[in-house]
Amino acid sequence: MKLEDAQKIANHLVEQLSPHCERIAIAGSIRRKRPRVKDIEIVCIPKPYETGLFESGIATVVNGWGKVKGELPCKFTQRLITVKGAKGYAVIVLDLFLVKPENWGLQLAIRTGSAAYSHKVLATGWKKRGYTSVDGMLTQRGKEYPVYEEKDLFQRIGLPYVNPENREV
Repeated sequence: MKLEDAQKIANHLVEQLSPHCERIAIAGSIRRKRPRVKDIEIVCIPKPYETGLFESGIATVVNGWGKVKGELPCKFTQRLITVKGAKGYAVIVLDLFLVKPENWGLQLAIRTGSAAYSHKVLATGWKKRGYTSVDGMLTQRGKEYPVYEEKDLFQRIGLPYVNPENREV
């Protein structure tokens, strides 16, 4: 899918999810401004919500989309989004990452990618400094270190901040 088309769809999804989130951002290849996009990645900090009989908040939106995997409440769910285009209907995959303020920066950086950049630059950088990523949090010797912003991650692992569109290997 062309970047412009994927960006419009992602923006629409963000509009639907925003009322139920403390914070939300488009990540992945859209954020890196790649000309071709295969899926949509969104990172969000959801407001408290309920599932099941008394479903509320973000669940009322997300559970309306076709599920591939990940049942709310969870840290990751993959959904199918059907969109109407000039040539009929198309389906695009949404990867939705539900995070907390303490790991927003880490998860947004990882989910912005590219996958090779996240592995070869970010993960290698934190490993050199004695950190690991455990359960979505940056840890060192069993202690969790909050990463509120992407710049915090780059600083903690001793790398200069890199703009999303330059995060390719």
